[in-house]
Amino acid sequence: MDLPENSGPPAEYREFTKDTLMTTRHPTGVFALLALLFVPFACAAATDWTGDLSPISREDWNAERAAHLLERAGFGGTPEDIARFAAMTPEAAVKILVYHKDIPNDLPAFDDSGAHDPGLEPFPASRPAATDLAKETGESMGIRVKPTGNRRLQPVANKFFYWLRASRLETNRVAYWWANRMLATQRPLEEKMALFWHGHFATSEEKVRDYRKMLKQNELFRAQGTGNFRELLISVAQGPAMLAFLDAGVNVKGAPNENFAREIMEMFSMGVGNYSETDIREAARAFTGWNFVDLNFVVTPEKHDESMKTVLGKQGGFDGVDVIDVILSQPVASQYVSGKIYRYFVRQDLAPEMRAELGARLRQSNYEIAPLLETIFLSRDFYSAASMATHIKSPVELVISTYKKMGLTEVPGVPDFNDVTETLGQKLLYPPTVAGWANGKSWITPGLLLARGNFVYDTLYPDINFLPPDRYPLTDYKIGAVNEKLALGQDVTSATKPDAKEVTSMSMQADRDEDFNTRLASFRGWQMALQKVKPIPRATAQLDLSAMVLGAGCKTAREAADYLLARFISVPLDASTHERVAKFLENELGTADLTAATSFLEEPLRTTLHVILSLPEYQLG
Repeated sequence: MDLPENSGPPAEYREFTKDTLMTTRHPTGVFALLALLFVPFACAAATDWTGDLSPISREDWNAERAAHLLERAGFGGTPEDIARFAAMTPEAAVKILVYHKDIPNDLPAFDDSGAHDPGLEPFPASRPAATDLAKETGESMGIRVKPTGNRRLQPVANKFFYWLRASRLETNRVAYWWANRMLATQRPLEEKMALFWHGHFATSEEKVRDYRKMLKQNELFRAQGTGNFRELLISVAQGPAMLAFLDAGVNVKGAPNENFAREIMEMFSMGVGNYSETDIREAARAFTGWNFVDLNFVVTPEKHDESMKTVLGKQGGFDGVDVIDVILSQPVASQYVSGKIYRYFVRQDLAPEMRAELGARLRQSNYEIAPLLETIFLSRDFYSAASMATHIKSPVELVISTYKKMGLTEVPGVPDFNDVTETLGQKLLYPPTVAGWANGKSWITPGLLLARGNFVYDTLYPDINFLPPDRYPLTDYKIGAVNEKLALGQDVTSATKPDAKEVTSMSMQADRDEDFNTRLASFRGWQMALQKVKPIPRATAQLDLSAMVLGAGCKTAREAADYLLARFISVPLDASTHERVAKFLENELGTADLTAATSFLEEPLRTTLHVILSLPEYQLG
């Protein structure tokens, strides 16, 4: 029997069989699905509220709009969550989300493995820098050079690679910890804003190379995410993650580096075209001397340029905070920040008049974020047909909201959360560039749609051959070959000194330093890191769909299908698709009576849920 086809305008259907689904883990007809995703779906609305910032009335408040609020201001809601918010007034529902600091939220702090030790600071910029320092001073990263013997610098090289591997593994644990917070939090907007700021102030472990700095920035986003933007911008600019990411250490008097000043203007506060290259150069001088020592912000007076500067038409002996204040005094800054928040929470299409109005409101509130969010979430525009069910869920939104609607209380270890989201295009703590993620339609390609279906399948039917990537990193840094040689009792020097071959390339010549062996150091670094860093828990999703539908009072296959569709799909399906989903479940059960199928109910429900979550409508929120 054919599985349910897609719905919504245009009325094009995909047909695929159960056998195809179960063998390939995803439906076919991806290009038809792709086209469907870019067609706005009609939502019930009494009038066209597009562009109307006036508050929605109590009379217009209902469960559909409460569900929309929970999707956008958080990661969706269960039927119980939606019913609770629908019973409130819209003003009360929005306030409990926006002004959340007094809501109890008993979630565990990050369980640090203790992988870092003070001797690592300041961590060398490269392996050659680490070993050269050891040659010159007799010590590097707290490791003294062996007085005599073979490979005198090997412990130093090992330590360098140890920290790269350990920080990477611990960063993956931070991502899991954050994902669990998103799933279990009583303050969903707090985590949603942290995710927004992570994309706005995009820094990556790939360059920062210190999970502690990434964690500190993440905690900052949570603490100040709905507070004052000026204070947040200053705190981020003075945070060790951003200072490391944008090369603050090489921005010194007499030789200013423009990276920091450019990104503050271009990405964080004003946008392209609202400053000159002279403004960048002048601002860079104001940030000279800003740096970090371990996790602490420092200003080195002798490296700071105190002379007069002219930035955006204003003159003074500015330092970095002064420049931030000059930037925020520009009307375009409040428009840029509020516009980016609007596009994240509402829709990509933002009229110039609306952008100006939102910017004016943010500026009037002295850059307080919470009042802006309250205005947006209460506005009729937020609940207009143009806004509802038109947002393509980001990978993190998709995964966390799926787990939440499944009723899970913790993120499964199988499939691996980090691998899933990376495959879908959004790995936490590893944004692709300083611009963050592109969002919107960039999340949807034929390949990514297939991967989204595979994620659902792997959650419902976990891979029995799963190997934890944090425990078996055999494809990273080509250590599998080294491991094999060690198992055979061979000297891994052969990895850098080819047997019976003349070494000709400069890179291979450089690698033949008999004071240490680079590939052995990489391998030992992994061994040391795996011994130190705690493993990620690897439970599968504890999902009981039978109990879910029976607990909801479902008596028939149609009622169960109706319940699953209402719980998971926020976009109205057409009657034909709805009917086909119900018929599919009934055929899988072999009966319309759930009571007669209780002993074998779970498998058909899981197959049906996979179908539902593979619909294009499920990609929208």
